[in-house]
Amino acid sequence: MARQVDAGRRDRIIDAAVDCIAEQGVAGTSHRAVAKRTGVPLGSMTYHFSGIDELLYEAFHRFTQRIRDIVQRRFQHTEGPADAIDAVISLIYDDFGEDQNIYHLTYELYAIASHRAEFRPLVHEMIDAGFTALRAHFDEETARAINTYIEGASTHLTLDTRPQSVDQMRHALQRLAGLDAR
Repeated sequence: MARQVDAGRRDRIIDAAVDCIAEQGVAGTSHRAVAKRTGVPLGSMTYHFSGIDELLYEAFHRFTQRIRDIVQRRFQHTEGPADAIDAVISLIYDDFGEDQNIYHLTYELYAIASHRAEFRPLVHEMIDAGFTALRAHFDEETARAINTYIEGASTHLTLDTRPQSVDQMRHALQRLAGLDAR
């Protein structure tokens, strides 16, 4: 009898690795931990991935694709700078805010990319997703400033004991965009 191949196993392993990184960090993610979480034999890990580095890369790649998709969905119907500012606020508070794992995964990706150059293109993919969406509504310099602000504001929203309110954020974004009424 022919052995059946579990076509979705590799994808389930990658998804489990993403979850493991979000919960345990890169340091707590191992073949053993991911295999246990997925319910697959440990040997299956080495069948699908050459080592933990490949698994981490694939997990972070999946995560950056998810961020790109979230950003594209959020900005797909924006028209003009004021609408784009509303989209940024919704991106930070709603899209990113509803899943704290996004912040954990982002920080883990930044940390590993700061030490390992092969992960830096993944960071660039996330940065480029925001920049591309913003560039449709702002000049290059403003788009870069707002994109950088998104990263900082997201961090503060997660870690600051007194994060910005929506009104404070809107005002800051309007100032960056040159739309401040003052």
